[in-house]
Amino acid sequence: MFKSAIAIIEGVKAALQAIRANAMRSALTCLGIIIGVASVVTVVAVMQGFTKQINEQLSDLSPDVTSIKPYVALEDQMVGKQSKLSYDDFLYLKNKIKQIDVMTANMLSFNFANGAQYQNYIHSAQVIGTDSDYQKLYKTFPEKGRYLRESDDEKRRRVALVGETVIEKLHLPENPVGEYIKLAGKWFHIIGVGETQDSFLGFDQNNYIYIPISTMSTLDGGDRGIITIRYRLKVGADEEIVKRQITKILRQRHKISSGQPDDFQFETAKKAKERTKELTTSITGVTAGIVGISLIVGGIGVMNIMLVSVSERTRVIGTLKALGATPGFIMLQFLVEAVVLSLFGGMIGLAIGYGLSELISLMIPNLSDTHIPTWAVLLSFGFTSAIGIIFGLAPAIKAARLNPIDALRYE
Repeated sequence: MFKSAIAIIEGVKAALQAIRANAMRSALTCLGIIIGVASVVTVVAVMQGFTKQINEQLSDLSPDVTSIKPYVALEDQMVGKQSKLSYDDFLYLKNKIKQIDVMTANMLSFNFANGAQYQNYIHSAQVIGTDSDYQKLYKTFPEKGRYLRESDDEKRRRVALVGETVIEKLHLPENPVGEYIKLAGKWFHIIGVGETQDSFLGFDQNNYIYIPISTMSTLDGGDRGIITIRYRLKVGADEEIVKRQITKILRQRHKISSGQPDDFQFETAKKAKERTKELTTSITGVTAGIVGISLIVGGIGVMNIMLVSVSERTRVIGTLKALGATPGFIMLQFLVEAVVLSLFGGMIGLAIGYGLSELISLMIPNLSDTHIPTWAVLLSFGFTSAIGIIFGLAPAIKAARLNPIDALRYE
């Protein structure tokens, strides 16, 4: 036990002396480890920040709201299969399902993809068709003017509610209520300004124009738009029963045969959080696998430098053996030296990763909570230690097996 402690201390001393005497060589030796650890730490820290920001944003999206979206399996998408919900689907469900408290829909149309025009200014805003129940569902209120009314949808009025970014980009008056903007070649009367929202993952959430969904559907020429249906149940309603009713109705309307999968899916804030967690976990895992190659390259570098170190200190090894040092003592000393060298690279990589994550958080708005979890730090040091042991084993065994007489004669 005492001899092992001495071997460890001597190994640490030898490693620190080698790093101090050959700082550049040591840094280049550990370059693969530095890059690998820095990459893993940066990705983990940024993913932690992204996950928290996404969860906070999803928490604001009313946990009691369920969305119905078109869905096509990936293999079907590859062969060009598509699905969609229609405006008539929305109207039918709204009148048919009695357990629903509020139901609304959002519609996107390629006819409105060119954005908006005011005087000589043109801006590419997201034009969304919806109805008055959107305000009830999300409890949102206009900062100026009014929101869409039921009569706007019934009479297919060309009215619009705009976001703050649209006002800025089109150089509209501070209070644009009463002004007219051109959408899809038609003039729309601005009736209100929506409340300001925080950006989401760097995306501007105030760059929108809401118009009546019936107006968009008419100007779109039918059911060519992309529709998402959202609803909230009445108090006491059974969610699963309602989902089964909606599923039965939509399958009948879409003429889906028995045994065929649904061409739509239900999504809640909870489900979105679970998908976000799966996505970030997958990204982290894939990145870790890729940068694992850098760590292996770094391990090979450590092995090479340790083999050089064994050659440079052959006479020293011979002297130690002549003085009674056992092969186990010699092997442990060189093994510890390899581990310390690997940990040196790991510490530099950790510092660089921390700096990169902080830099990224400054570059992306609202991504201020990037942090390196304890498990990532422990994993980094554990992995680099393992690299040192695995790739330092061959040089350590070579040193331990040297014949003391041959070693003392080595020039």
